[in-house]
Amino acid sequence: MNQPIHDESINRVLLKPRFKLEFIESQQEILDKFTDNLEDKECKYCSKISGNHIFLDVPKSEDHFWSPQLQVEVVKGEDDKTIVKGILGPKPKVWTFFMFIHFAVAIAFIVFSVVFYVNWSLKKEYQLAKYVLIGLPILWIVLYILGQLGKKKGYKQMVELDNFMMKTLKK
Repeated sequence: MNQPIHDESINRVLLKPRFKLEFIESQQEILDKFTDNLEDKECKYCSKISGNHIFLDVPKSEDHFWSPQLQVEVVKGEDDKTIVKGILGPKPKVWTFFMFIHFAVAIAFIVFSVVFYVNWSLKKEYQLAKYVLIGLPILWIVLYILGQLGKKKGYKQMVELDNFMMKTLKK
């Protein structure tokens, strides 16, 4: 993960890095570039175009659990410029699953905090709640590390998707 995407305009700490680029072409011209490039027989990327949104996926033969998806939105900006916004990250199914686990851990942390406090204040047994409260932050750290490892595993594909997008935009 030493190669920067768009120089230093990407935040590597995020699991879903975002970028924003400005172009002088019109919104429709940029969308047409993507349509033409994606319809080319030599284009290996799977894609969907919906309105001004473009979703790029890696080829099915290279797809794995951590494969990224590039979501691009083409919007009109100020001064007759077009803004291309993008998010590189896990596919929505993987992201939703990951967020579900994070929310479940957060809710469990709140519940066990209440259980711990109530049992402690009533001078009842609270050892289980204490151990769970120690374990849940560790689980959060493990989830973060897994996310970073997944991002690292899919980084080569992220760069490929980004290069395809940049090549398309420079046409």
